[in-house]
Order: sequence, then C-alpha cells, then structure tokens
Amino acid sequence: MRLPTSLFLLLAFTVLLRTRLAAQASPNVSLDDPRLPLVEHLIARGTIPDPSPMIRPFRRSDVIQSLRRADTTKGSVDAELVQRLSAEFSDLEGARWGVEARVGAQAYTRARRDLLRPGGPDGVQPYVDVRLEGVFGPVVAVSRPAVETRLKDDPDWRGRSDIEVTGRMAEAYLGLQFKWGRFWFGQFEQNWGPVGYWGIPISPYAYPRNYLGLDLGTRTVRLQAQVGQLRDEIDANGDVIKRYNFSHRLGVRFSDRLHAALWETTVFSGNDRSLDATFINPVGFLLLSNQYGEGDDGNVIFGGDVTWRAFRAATFQLQLALDDFQYEDRSAPTTYPDRWALTLAAFGPLGHRLSWRALYTQASTLAFRTTNPYENIVDDSVGIGRGVPDMDHLGLAVTIPVRAHWAVTPDLAVQRQGAARLTDPFPVDPADVSATPQLLSSPVETTLRAGISVSGRAGPLDLQATGGVHHRTNADNVEGTSTTRFEGRLQATLGLRGRGRLD
Repeated sequence: MRLPTSLFLLLAFTVLLRTRLAAQASPNVSLDDPRLPLVEHLIARGTIPDPSPMIRPFRRSDVIQSLRRADTTKGSVDAELVQRLSAEFSDLEGARWGVEARVGAQAYTRARRDLLRPGGPDGVQPYVDVRLEGVFGPVVAVSRPAVETRLKDDPDWRGRSDIEVTGRMAEAYLGLQFKWGRFWFGQFEQNWGPVGYWGIPISPYAYPRNYLGLDLGTRTVRLQAQVGQLRDEIDANGDVIKRYNFSHRLGVRFSDRLHAALWETTVFSGNDRSLDATFINPVGFLLLSNQYGEGDDGNVIFGGDVTWRAFRAATFQLQLALDDFQYEDRSAPTTYPDRWALTLAAFGPLGHRLSWRALYTQASTLAFRTTNPYENIVDDSVGIGRGVPDMDHLGLAVTIPVRAHWAVTPDLAVQRQGAARLTDPFPVDPADVSATPQLLSSPVETTLRAGISVSGRAGPLDLQATGGVHHRTNADNVEGTSTTRFEGRLQATLGLRGRGRLD
C-alpha cells in the first residue's frame, strides 16, 4: 500500500478546518539562537520547566509560558535573566511579521562543525543571513537563507564546493498550529536527545533536510512523527535507489518530575520506491510491521527516553536505542554483535547562580548500519542522528550567566573513537563477523578536551564561540600518532531587526 505526500497534506488541512484553532501560531527557537544556552541554563537550574524534554527545538510561545511560570519575585537570583528573556521572546499580539538581517564572520581551526572529529582546513569567512518571519493566525512561515562560504571546506557538506560563494537554507518551513497540535513542512535543525551532544535518532550533525511532520496531543501526552526523502543513490546496475527516513515518538508526562517516551526511526529504500504506508503510520509499531510482521525491508531502530527530576536538586535523563539484539544462538561464529546506542545525562543547579551538566554516551561498532547499505541511518554518507558509530564520550560542563546577556561554559570531555565508520561495508564473511568487537575497534583514537564556550546577544551583537585544547592519541585511528592543538570556531554578527503588525 502506497500513501503519497499529497494525502498527508490533505489530511493536515482537513483536520485544521475541522478543529478549533489556537489564537496565534508561534515559530521555533532555532538551535543556533545565541540566547538558547541561557534558556537551557534556566531549565538545568530548575528555574523554568522544560517545554519538551529530549526534543529540540521548542516553540517561542512554549518558552514564554515556561518563563512566565518562573519565580521573578524580588531577591530571586534568576529574576533579571528570566525577565530579560521573557521580554525578548514575547510575541506581539495578533498577526505579525519579522525581519532580521545579520552580517559578520566565521573563524575556525577546522571547517567541520564537530570539533572532536576535526576535518577540513582552517579559515576566516564572511557570513550573512536574513530571517523572514510571518504569522497569520494559525499559520507560521519562516525562511532564513544564509551565505556561508565556510561550507565549501566542510567535509560533511553535501552541496556545491566548487564555487567561492556557497549558501544554504538554515531554516525554511511552514506550520499550521491549532489547539491540539500542529502540522509542518520544511527544514530546520532538530535534536532528539539530551542537551549537550548529538541525539541518537535525530540530530543536527548533518545539515537540515526537508520533512513533513505532525505534533499532536497535550502537555501530558504527545505524539510526534515526521517523514522525509533522502538523497537518491545509484546501485551497481545503474538503477536509482529511492531512500526515505521516518521517525515517530510517543511521550507521556506522568508528573512534573517524570517524563518518558518510546520512539522508532527507520530508513527504507528500493528501486524507484515510493512512500510506503507500512513504514509511515504514525501510530503503527514498526518492529511488528517490519521484521516480525509483514517482513518488509527496512532498517528500524527502537528506542526510549526517560527524564526524571529528583529531589529538586538534579535531573537525570536516559536515552536507549536498540538496532539489533541477538537473542538466538549468540555463540555461533556468524552471529553479529549487538547493535545499540545509549546516553546518560544529568544536570542541576550549582550554587546560587550556576548550573552543571554531565553526560556519557556510546554507540556500538555496527550501530546505524545494516546488511543493505542503502538502509544505513545516513543521508549521503553523513549520519542522520549520531555522526559516527563505535565510540563513547564523557563530558562535564558548568554554565555561568554574565550580566544576563552571556552564557560562559567551561567544559571537560574525553572521547574514544574506534576505527569503524558509517560508510564501512557491513561484515558478511564469517571471519569478519567473528572479528568484529561490540565496541571500540582498534586502533582507538582518544581525545581529551579542556575548553570554554561563550554565547549570547547584546544589542545588535550576536556571538557564539567555542574552543579548547585537544590532545589526541592514535589520531585519526592511526596507531602511535599523537597531536595537541587548539581547536575552535567563532561566529560574530551584527544585526538589524524589525517587527510589526499585519493589518
């Protein structure tokens, strides 16, 4: 059974017309908003509730509601920061428009955005973007084209790199929002997982791609789903292989302290294949409709999230993903190692003004890959969620708010990276299978980082910078190679902003 995208759009408009709409739509707070680390700082301290645990971005209206629930009485240590952010994020009443133009520069020691996997040359490049925003009752439209010449040096960029001036759409989406949820189409950076590292099912490791999504429910129960087409590939016979990515998630807030969710993500492909209703049913269970049901081809990862705030002093989070678990004869020489990924995170207040975060994550050697290379969890060889398998990472960070405008975050991290990559062929020979370890295949690269990040907005200035000393042993998984160097990136822009009503 096939279900074209146009049917999803028809369903969206039908539900929209038959449902009482909310008074006003609201755009997302983008993941590269320089004020977002200050919002995350308030969430970590417990000053404001998290609008959507484990899901980013959230909407501007959701941030405003959280800020308004904070204690801003005289003497509250976070009052000034809460009041300033609330004033900046507050929406105008009625339909509105917004324009923001930023001009500045990017400087980097390596062009790849993941500093713990340095790649590409260094450089200083100009940066320009223009954000156009329109809200018409229940409809929101956002478009942010960016001229970003750094892209041509980034090994994870899959666009043109043969020209001097390169650009991309940092954001481009339409949303229809009503009382019980929203529908949206377009592209923007997302992360499903704890703050501070790349999410397992979805992350901004790769540049954003277009999806059709829905978000239905209440604050207590919420269903989210999205489907998008990945880049085509060509097989050995010259046939066009169509590839699709679908993810859905059901979250339940049991109390103000406990939130849990189940989710699945899949990549399915085929020669001139179209969207298949078996794989894109938001309320279906892919494991049953796939491996243990109809047997359709597709690589499914099943996972769960838990967020628990304990004793008002700390919040603990767990994200666990299972790609494949060998429950039959585990001793057979042809039995593949289990495929999994997990993240453990914790955060809380530190003293009167600071906050802390700690995180440990790992992904097994064969995670995100399968015997059919066209169903690896990648888009044009770049990870959709985690950028690499065969790794683990331990990080600790402290955030210091400065004058209610800046988030200064010192951090320490250690990352171990095995030799496996998402682009490696899946082992099929029994000898290769038996020689594949569960985690950290040799030689293992180890990176130690001591760094600091600064982010914020003051008047027309937006600043985002991070840097640190990185010591790598077995660098690039080459035995005996060691390096110690500064790695960092900076983006500084000056902006002009305008807002008004649409009468």
